[in-house]
Amino acid sequence: MATLHLLLAFTSYFFTSCAMVLVFLFIYTRITPHNEWRLIKENNLAATWGFIGALLGYIIPLASVAINSVNLLDYLVWGAVALVVQLLVFTVVRLFIADISRRIEDNHAAAGLFLGGVSTGVGILNAACMTY
Repeated sequence: MATLHLLLAFTSYFFTSCAMVLVFLFIYTRITPHNEWRLIKENNLAATWGFIGALLGYIIPLASVAINSVNLLDYLVWGAVALVVQLLVFTVVRLFIADISRRIEDNHAAAGLFLGGVSTGVGILNAACMTY
């Protein structure tokens, strides 16, 4: 019986996580001026690195919250916080590099790596701060 309870907890957290990642991807691609999906399909590495960094910057805190949450509602709330933090990361990077989207569209590797690195770094810091 305990195994069934654990399997139910796993499936509820796992599928909730998948849904939260899809929501993140939807929202993130709407706030960025460049079209990540099109650029990635065109083999634009700058867009790929920036997008992977943002995705990892969201998934890392999400994983931390899954470990530390007390229930599914707690998990959803902290997952929303992680989403907002990643959206803020892009906004702040844009303050420092105003034309970051154009640079990514032009496949400037440094721009994509910088965005991806900052996104992942903030995600790791975010995950550590969500450990309670």
